[in-house]
Amino acid sequence: MTNKIIILGGGESGTGSAILAKKQGYDVFLSDHGTIKSKYKEMLYNYDISWEEKKHTERLIMDAGEVIKSPGIPERSPIIQTIRKNKIRIISEIEFAGRHTRAKKICITGSNGKTTTTSLIHHMLKKAGMNAGIAGNVGKSFALQVAEENYDYYVLELSSFQLDGMFEFKADIAILLNITPDHLDWYDGNMQDYVDAKFRITQNLSEDEFFVFCSDDEITVKELERIVLKAKELPFAMKKKDREVAYIDEDDNLRVEYGERPFSMSVQDLALMGKHNQYNSMAAGITGSVLKIRKDLIRESLMDFQGVEHRLEKVLQVHGIQFINDSKATNVNSTWYALEGLATPVVWIAGGIDKGNDYNEIKDLVEDKVTTLICLGKDNTKLHKAFEKRVETIIDTGSMEEAVQKAYYLASNGDTVLLSPACASFDLFENYEDRGWQFKEAVKKL
Repeated sequence: MTNKIIILGGGESGTGSAILAKKQGYDVFLSDHGTIKSKYKEMLYNYDISWEEKKHTERLIMDAGEVIKSPGIPERSPIIQTIRKNKIRIISEIEFAGRHTRAKKICITGSNGKTTTTSLIHHMLKKAGMNAGIAGNVGKSFALQVAEENYDYYVLELSSFQLDGMFEFKADIAILLNITPDHLDWYDGNMQDYVDAKFRITQNLSEDEFFVFCSDDEITVKELERIVLKAKELPFAMKKKDREVAYIDEDDNLRVEYGERPFSMSVQDLALMGKHNQYNSMAAGITGSVLKIRKDLIRESLMDFQGVEHRLEKVLQVHGIQFINDSKATNVNSTWYALEGLATPVVWIAGGIDKGNDYNEIKDLVEDKVTTLICLGKDNTKLHKAFEKRVETIIDTGSMEEAVQKAYYLASNGDTVLLSPACASFDLFENYEDRGWQFKEAVKKL
């Protein structure tokens, strides 16, 4: 195999991969079909890495030994098709970085709750004095940290796109929170392909590793019946049914029964509210127990965790109206969790790029809780169709400022204005963070 590594995409993931490859002695070339941000150009320049932008020069790409693809580049893009035809192996940044670190890897995937659970586990490790980095879909790229830092543990949030490009990579603790339809546009509407991608988190696990999963999740349980896993299986659920090591007991205590000393705490003491966060806290509690973190530190971590920006983040109360930023809700199931946890009437801001959404699962919840739906997207037809008979007022807006102002005028004292789009953000915003920041900015201007 040639020593040449091609990196496709010059963002956080691609630039980190290029730097790690350079430090490992590879001949590196980075190619981006779009424009590379100046901060990444500077990093590439500092490490003397060759790059191009606004094009992919096939001649330079096709003599690669391996290609590291950024997760945002779709499989159907012409350059990927050409690389596949030339039988050049395409891997993810995570696969590549995993080869060059001896650190223990705690890996989290799922359709919802990944960032919260990843951040919560990292918070717990830091509290326990462990030398731990956080990477994957959050923070600095995993590859960059492997190149420049020296951590003993990594807590990695992994999307299905990252998992798709992983082959020899192996987690020490693999966590699968849930599987609901998401990103089906990427998988040509094939749910099984999406399920297979999520289950790649379990590949290569041996008897020495752990698989933590939700046994209330039907798709996960069904898939587990189909495959054979060597890893130690550690399920969690709302109620103890069988071999669950974490559950909520009849007195509303979260219990973790792993290792020599069981651990319990009242769900009222959890920093994160809502049923979905009880699941996230159970997954974190099991992980802490596997890593032999002291019970009092696990308990403290679950009590004092600050939460994640853009995920059910309380922004401000203006004249008795609570504004909540849930911009990270890019699918219907995330929005279900947001609505399910609210006890007040809701003015709901939704819309964006639809990823094959099925709104049926939230129709009753929306009818029950939402007084006004404010659509924020270039094409809101599907939202209108789904909710016109269930929500009294539906209006279209073309910018975040307009959406927030309309929401404010239409909400009453005691209501909640909830930005929980159930869609991707790329029609009007750079990403979900940009959407969330614009929301917060607009709320502050009221």
